Amino acid sequence: MSNTYDVIIAGGGMVGASLAVALADLPLRIAVIEPLPLGSEAQPSFDERTIALNAASRVIFQTLGVWPGMAADAAVMRSIHISDQGRFGITRMQAADYGLPGLGYVIPTRSVGQALFQRIEASNRIDFICPASLSELAWTGDDSVDVTLDDGRSLRARLLVGADGARSQVRTAMGVEADLHDYGAKAIVSSVATSRAIDGRAFERFTATGPIALLPGPHERCVLVWTRPVEDADELVSQDEAEFLTRLNADFGRRLGRLHALGRRQAYPLYRVMARRLVGPRSVLIGNAANNLHPVAGQGFNLGLRDAATLAEIIADACAEGQGMGDAARLAGYARRREADRRAVAGMTHGLIQLFSNHTPGLRSGRNLGLLTTDLLPGLKRRMAVRSTGFAGQPPRLARGLPISTHEPQVVS
Repeated sequence: MSNTYDVIIAGGGMVGASLAVALADLPLRIAVIEPLPLGSEAQPSFDERTIALNAASRVIFQTLGVWPGMAADAAVMRSIHISDQGRFGITRMQAADYGLPGLGYVIPTRSVGQALFQRIEASNRIDFICPASLSELAWTGDDSVDVTLDDGRSLRARLLVGADGARSQVRTAMGVEADLHDYGAKAIVSSVATSRAIDGRAFERFTATGPIALLPGPHERCVLVWTRPVEDADELVSQDEAEFLTRLNADFGRRLGRLHALGRRQAYPLYRVMARRLVGPRSVLIGNAANNLHPVAGQGFNLGLRDAATLAEIIADACAEGQGMGDAARLAGYARRREADRRAVAGMTHGLIQLFSNHTPGLRSGRNLGLLTTDLLPGLKRRMAVRSTGFAGQPPRLARGLPISTHEPQVVS
């Protein structure tokens, strides 16, 4: 096996694997480096957590040909109901109002990972190097980057992609600083049964101590994401099921009747990480390495998938034009393409948490009026829907159902 590649992707989670699949039909040699063994419970692409794919992400996976391998495990979100506990204002969005089969889809990460890795394993252009970690990076001139693995192997690439998470080694090696905001909270993730059918409805309910998301899930159960301050979250996870459900029912209310039959609980610390720049010499950041967000509104993975789809498009255009995909001007173009989207989505999620965690009486009345106004004004609600479904701005070609390149790719010298 040659140690020279066109693209090395550091991180084989869902975003990194999606990029590899998007590039699989181009005349490129690709390496994906993943530190966690496949099938490990610590690997998010294979555990029992779920993610909410928005409508644009479903189109991306459909265009890549991997959606059929996921669809059987996906629960559709046909509507979203947003409310503020103890106040009258609500906002409701219906997929049918925008000509969509669903505003989003809730799916186990395991199903996404398996569909992606089946495509990776079938490709003779992709080397999946696992388990392996980066131990050293070196930029030796203007045309390549050298990667040393923890087992001593040396690799070389014309483009290095950091898809290695919020604590990205690639980002650190690039000398890219990141802005960190610790929310002082954890997301409790579990599943529950409901005495009334959820019927494709998703709920985002803001409470005095954090938002509760209840989403339609696989096997006629609901996915729960409950954000609480760290101490409260730890206490809730340690409580017995009856105590936990009593508090959950009190905070969520009875729109779905009684919540019962709690699944296994896990809690994850919440913080926002925003890289101050996305690119460097022969290197680029995508996914959580570029922007790790609060889970409110379920936008994090969807933003990262659009990173991957846009970068694949940039690389495909370079191949079509017979040019290198890692030159500074082309990577700067990628950064410009992504900046508005990442700033808008990061601002929206962070702003929601700041707004709904502020208990000033006048502000509470104002945000309640804002929910009601959004519900009553179709234009405002449409803009909100376009942003949350992933179609705002300049969506990548894959999100529009188009191949990443409209030209016949050339072998890049």
